[in-house]
Amino acid sequence: MIIQISNRQEDFQIDDELTSDIEKSIRICLLQELNDDNYEISLSFVSESEIRKLNSDYRDKDSVTDVLSFPLDDDFAIQTNLLGDIIICCKRAIEQAKEYNHSIKREIVYLVVHSMFHLLGYDHIDESDRIIMRNKEKSALKEIGIYKDEEFK
Repeated sequence: MIIQISNRQEDFQIDDELTSDIEKSIRICLLQELNDDNYEISLSFVSESEIRKLNSDYRDKDSVTDVLSFPLDDDFAIQTNLLGDIIICCKRAIEQAKEYNHSIKREIVYLVVHSMFHLLGYDHIDESDRIIMRNKEKSALKEIGIYKDEEFK
């Protein structure tokens, strides 16, 4: 498993412990879904201005968001084992951690798990898909050890 991490923000320190937790969460998602962790993922931590621009450019939404996922084309991903890109806005993750009353580390790991399932082909546009994706997230978060029972109601 290869994770290319780029830190282009100054709102939160990405330390070795968090990096290790991120690697563990990505591995768990890959093994649960594909039974194989021989994949490459790009993970970027960015500022509000950068994620807003990306959100505007690629989703026509001129707003800050917490995470963006850019899966690669299925054929290309299968041939190269590249799954895609995860982009996290740490400032937004900090705000959400406060809002949900948990640690920033936990919020970032959740965002990675959430985004991994987008890279793996899941979405939450309609209710039935949302339930499927949330159950995948719950399973991964439980295995990671950071699932909270009150989530996803």
